[in-house]
Amino acid sequence: MNVFFDELRRRKVYRVAVVYAVVAWLIIQICATVFPIWELPNWSLRLIIVATLAGFPIALIFAWVFDATPSGVQKTASPPATPATRVRKSLLLLVGLGIGVSIFAGFFLLPRASAKKIEKSIAVLPFENFSDDKSNAYFADGIQDDVLTNLAKISDLKVISRTSVMPYRGREHNVREIAKALGVSAVLEGSVRRAGNRVRVNVQLIDAENDRHLWAEDYDRDLTDVFAIQSDLAHEIATALQAKLSPSEKAQIETKPTQNPEAYLAFVQAHNLFLPEDYPKILQAEQLYQRALELDPNFALASAGLSQLESWIYHTFDPAPSRRERARTLAERALQLKPDLPEGHLALGFSYYYGDSDFEAAAKEFAIAQKSLPNESEAYLALGAIQRRQGRWSESTTNLRKAAELNPNASWPLQNLAFNYQMLRDFDSANKTIDRALKVDPQNIGLLGLKAKFAIAEKGDLSVGIRAIEQLEKMPPSATKTELLATGKVGLLLLQRNFKEALRTAESIPDNELAAKGGLICGKYILMGLGRRFLKNEEGARAALTHAKEMAEAQLKENPNAPNTHLDHGYALAYLGDKAGAAAEAERAMQLLPESKDAFNGPEITEAAAKIYATIGDTDRAINLISGLLQRPAALTVETLKLDPEWDPLRSDPRFQQLIAKQSSPSRS
Repeated sequence: MNVFFDELRRRKVYRVAVVYAVVAWLIIQICATVFPIWELPNWSLRLIIVATLAGFPIALIFAWVFDATPSGVQKTASPPATPATRVRKSLLLLVGLGIGVSIFAGFFLLPRASAKKIEKSIAVLPFENFSDDKSNAYFADGIQDDVLTNLAKISDLKVISRTSVMPYRGREHNVREIAKALGVSAVLEGSVRRAGNRVRVNVQLIDAENDRHLWAEDYDRDLTDVFAIQSDLAHEIATALQAKLSPSEKAQIETKPTQNPEAYLAFVQAHNLFLPEDYPKILQAEQLYQRALELDPNFALASAGLSQLESWIYHTFDPAPSRRERARTLAERALQLKPDLPEGHLALGFSYYYGDSDFEAAAKEFAIAQKSLPNESEAYLALGAIQRRQGRWSESTTNLRKAAELNPNASWPLQNLAFNYQMLRDFDSANKTIDRALKVDPQNIGLLGLKAKFAIAEKGDLSVGIRAIEQLEKMPPSATKTELLATGKVGLLLLQRNFKEALRTAESIPDNELAAKGGLICGKYILMGLGRRFLKNEEGARAALTHAKEMAEAQLKENPNAPNTHLDHGYALAYLGDKAGAAAEAERAMQLLPESKDAFNGPEITEAAAKIYATIGDTDRAINLISGLLQRPAALTVETLKLDPEWDPLRSDPRFQQLIAKQSSPSRS
């Protein structure tokens, strides 16, 4: 054996082995770094590793057989008096040793041969306000929001929504933990200091895996250069994360939204105040958007923002036709100013969606916006909301999941996703999704109400609702609390057939607390009439129902095409004994919002119409509608049919009993 090792030294095999190993290691490291940039698959890196390992024993053979001399490469002579058989045995031993080393190295290298691909995903944390004037916090938020918005336009990046990063404002945080929670590989931190018209922005991009700074920069500019800072930041971050920028994305990022700094500041404040649940702040945002447009009438982004806000107010708080028209005009104005503005298409989509219930036109606009806003959670959410109304449940669910992925710290996308599962009667997925949402927002009383609804719909379990009401009553006063108490608590008490307490609860809620939504006031008096009827107080029931009827009629004069108002009117007429009038209103509501037009809200209208038919004694029509609802996506379930006293007029009918028995059979569970 000593002779063998001496021969290795003489033939310089050791030297060749070391040089080969070093060069092979360098080649593998370079490929592991470069291949991801070229977007080559991982098998290409494995192929390089296998080739270098296979070449090792071949290199050893060449080193044994040949030698590099001043006269060139020559065959190495065997030592004198050495038998040829010993030389062959030594060569075979060398080959075996080389193969063994290659196999041993392969066990370590190949399992790790995933190219070190840089995940192109980022979360932009709230920028700290270092200004002496603490009221400039909104300006720091604006810088962060604009950087995030620019990054969100890069399709080669995954960018987490603003809503999901805002909870980290002002908190000490661990970058790795944040990145893990949000599902990203990089985090951008920053600070802003503003003094008069001078702005200083400090940013650093951090690799969350190892807390390494990928890139950092300080900007000290005039306020008028703030857009250049934001554009430069987007370019630098894209480069650091090796994200490709298309020409159109580059153009969008480099476009200044306005030349007027004061208009920009008003826009930033408005954008920060646009909180869907907070009506007073929404009204402040409306004034600031208007201020931005007064300062710069050609500020297309502000026009789009105000349009979307007006659509939301019309949809949620104030269904005045003037708001609907203004939303449309502002969206069209934004697109006249900048035809390729994705936010303009998003705003126009919402005006079609909320203003006209024109889902096809809205879907087209949302699809255009989504293409240019590939990381905008709201675009996926809007498109998913439209698709379910079109009955495209699978596509809708896919888009809503994407919206939740891009906005993991927001409960609203998860709540919408849960609605889909509810309609599809997939209560396992619905409950898991609501539980995820409650982890994000444990005090969200709307989510608690949904969890209670799911328990009733799936199992007829009222206990979840009882606990939710107890928790709700301990919470501070709010418009949402009032609404849920008005609908949730009274509804739960009716399901428990505790009519006396249901009536007392309905009567105790002041009308002015329900003023934001006229339908709730009307519904309150219908519930009061129903409760009094069950308690045999016919005179009191008639008074409440007459009041509900008059309110519904007044609302219909202002908005004659509101299906829910026609239903309220129909309920009141049904309980007052006007069967023909009630039936006409039920049909009118279904004509205004048929399931063929809206597969999401349409079934709710159909179910309400069925209740009206049950009340007026049209059993055939009621059972036919119920039977159809149980065969397609809808919120109605057998368990709610069993519990709800409004179905009592049908309970003695054999067809109703047969329907419940059929739907309750094990074969359908």
